[in-house]
Amino acid sequence: MSSVWGRAIGWLLCIAVFVYALVRVFHGPQWALAAVGGALLLLLCWHLHQLGRLIRWLRGPLDAPLPVSRGAWDIAFAGLHRRVRIRTGQQQVLSDTLESFTQAAQALPDGIIAFNRHRQIIWINARAEGHFQLSAETDGGQALTNLIRHPDFVAYLDAGRYEEPLVFHSDRVDGQTLLLQVIPYGNDQNLLLSRDVSQLERLETMRRDFIANVSHELKTPLTVVAGFAEMLADDYAAYAEAEVKHYLGLICEQSARMQRLIEDLLTLSALETGGSGQAEERVELEPLLRSIVAEAEALSGGRHEITLSIDAPACISGSANELRSAFGNLASNAVRYTPAGGHIGLSWRVRSGNGGNGGSAGGGACGEFAVSDSGIGIAPQHLPRLTERFYRVDRSRSRETGGTGLGLAIVKHVLTRHQAVLDVHSEPGKGSTFVARFPSRRLLG
Repeated sequence: MSSVWGRAIGWLLCIAVFVYALVRVFHGPQWALAAVGGALLLLLCWHLHQLGRLIRWLRGPLDAPLPVSRGAWDIAFAGLHRRVRIRTGQQQVLSDTLESFTQAAQALPDGIIAFNRHRQIIWINARAEGHFQLSAETDGGQALTNLIRHPDFVAYLDAGRYEEPLVFHSDRVDGQTLLLQVIPYGNDQNLLLSRDVSQLERLETMRRDFIANVSHELKTPLTVVAGFAEMLADDYAAYAEAEVKHYLGLICEQSARMQRLIEDLLTLSALETGGSGQAEERVELEPLLRSIVAEAEALSGGRHEITLSIDAPACISGSANELRSAFGNLASNAVRYTPAGGHIGLSWRVRSGNGGNGGSAGGGACGEFAVSDSGIGIAPQHLPRLTERFYRVDRSRSRETGGTGLGLAIVKHVLTRHQAVLDVHSEPGKGSTFVARFPSRRLLG
């Protein structure tokens, strides 16, 4: 740039000397000096004009185009334009990189809150907004402890020991449990990471309840078996033959109960893990349902009236063994919870239209297997939890009738694997109706 201005000054001096010499020849030295002074004044005005254009550009909007000129000023403006273009490109790269990092932070499954040493919020992603019910627009710059005032959280920040995370039970979202951890970075900056572990906590609670329930369910029959076996082993001859047969019968009954429990546990475990995924096949429903009716009659021992209604020959696509298990559990439950002299009805029908919740999305037909009874019925507060493992409306009656508490959990998983749903309608003292509703794509001609 200095060489450019040097050449410009050299040309300027040459022109001034030429003008001075030319004017002096014709008009004398005084007019020559006046002409050179006037030319220099005009040149100075032109340069001041270009300088004013540059100053106005500098004061104008950042995206204003550079002025266009000639000579040295054109070279100067071109150089400025090149630098502006390079810097704009660099800023765009930085902006794109920042936007990419911001989008990545927004896409993370964890909540992120950046805050300074004064605990003022610098930035917050959408996940953290949901975790703490905050707003990035209105809560930026606010003190974190003014917005999240839970004593455990405030104590965690005050302690400054961030090696271990904090289990935080939210008081803003019912049933939500967060795992919080602060990560210091930069110059007195911090990140608050939050992860929703509500589902994991529920699973852990279910696991503990499951172990406790299994232990409880096995404890009673094992106590009976061990007690009578020990009693007979100590002094077998002291008991009459009828007593021995009675005790052995109780041992066999409790052993069978434990065997049913273990079989149901294995079945349920296989269904939940998907390990027993059996090949799809064409299942003829009429022979399947008639065999289930025969099993229900055997379990009833003639104490109930059991009927079967099939509207039309029907077949569905699925696993015959799994469907037999699900339908059989519904039928056996009806027998167990219906007093002697009651009626139990099994039925299969195909409904046209949307078919309720289980109908096809396109409004086609759906198949319904229903088990109705005139039993004791179920109170409304128990209906949402019927398919939970080991959940019983009446624990004492369930044990008396030999139930394991896993039947409806098995039914739910079998139906889920067949894209079917279970509807329950019941009223205390007036019986219950369990309906397994299959979508139209499962029905075969």
